[in-house]
Amino acid sequence: MKKYELSRGWRNNNPLNIRKGERWQGMRPSQNDPSFCQFENQAWGYRAGAKVLTSYFRYMTQKGVAFSPENIVRRWAPPKENKTERYIERVTELTGFERQQHLLPPNTPKGARQMALLMAAMTCVECGCEWQDVNLYNLCLGIWMAVHVAVDYEEVKKCHTD
Repeated sequence: MKKYELSRGWRNNNPLNIRKGERWQGMRPSQNDPSFCQFENQAWGYRAGAKVLTSYFRYMTQKGVAFSPENIVRRWAPPKENKTERYIERVTELTGFERQQHLLPPNTPKGARQMALLMAAMTCVECGCEWQDVNLYNLCLGIWMAVHVAVDYEEVKKCHTD
């Protein structure tokens, strides 16, 4: 077993480590983790993450704040409880995005692909895995379930290897 497979996010099928609060579709009937949601499979966990990021897009747009990797990570992983600067550096390193690059709306084909890249990188940070360990099929399925825009996981895989 690989080390990352022992991570809480992997065990909970919650690769973005979404905290308990809302009742998400696809949650396990029995929630044994005291802090984080547990999902039936990773696709449901990714769906919840895509829903949260989509709400960030709406909020940031309304406030006139750039929907950028830096602003997203600062909200997702605040410095009070995370090494936010390192998180931002790792996400931009893995995605090739600039810190303040304006990402497109998640409910568009290009925006959904950007969100897939962002979520894959966030999974690497949250679960301590490497890019090749992220199940891109489940990630893209979760995005489709959240925003109803298909993302070709082979295209996402190619984006990172180019």
